[in-house]
Amino acid sequence: MIKAAGVAEVTDADFEAEVIGSELPVLVEFTADWCPPCRQMGPVLTSLAAQEGGRLKVVQLDVDTNPLTTNAYKVLSMPTFMVFRAGEPVRSMVGARPKRRLLEELSEVL
Repeated sequence: MIKAAGVAEVTDADFEAEVIGSELPVLVEFTADWCPPCRQMGPVLTSLAAQEGGRLKVVQLDVDTNPLTTNAYKVLSMPTFMVFRAGEPVRSMVGARPKRRLLEELSEVL
């Protein structure tokens, strides 16, 4: 998986602890190595994590190695972004987007 700097990787094994149990809202990028738009999002997520680190946790989940979580949330397209707050998914967005648009969409749920 192409890892974005400053962005943690979560797995089926620790999703519950890292995302569902998080005190901060969490933005999860469901991603895959074979997905060019996912690679484009790396710098955006790195920048977002640095800018919003106090208010938002940003993580990535590799769909190919974590089928349980991917299937549990019915993720079909990459990249899919989901925002979790208090353990519940509150927003889902599909496809790469510029940071400005991502911030606008996040502002509604943060």
